[in-house]
Amino acid sequence: EVQLVESGGGLVQPGGSLRLSCAASGFTLSRSAMSWVRQAPGKGLEWVSSISSYVGSTTYADSVKGRFTISKDNAKNTLYLQMNSLKPEDTAVYYCTFQGIRGQGTQVTVSS
Repeated sequence: EVQLVESGGGLVQPGGSLRLSCAASGFTLSRSAMSWVRQAPGKGLEWVSSISSYVGSTTYADSVKGRFTISKDNAKNTLYLQMNSLKPEDTAVYYCTFQGIRGQGTQVTVSS
């Protein structure tokens, strides 16, 4: 059974940083493409970033490019999202996704 468990969210001031984690089970991360998506209050899901299987090529939404970094630790079967220079508009619930499956999400709030 595929399970995704996100963690690492919280309240941070503008300009701050957070690192989100997604612990994956039921499949092998090294062979899998993964993504992060987010949902801001009252809005739909927004794709944030993806990382390919094997080679680990990365892509980012324009809104986060240069500030966020997606990575994975295959030994730990864990996906990460390093978020720097956070802005209030980054406030959202963040989800990791695999083949259309999402975890429960982790709340990120950027506010002074």
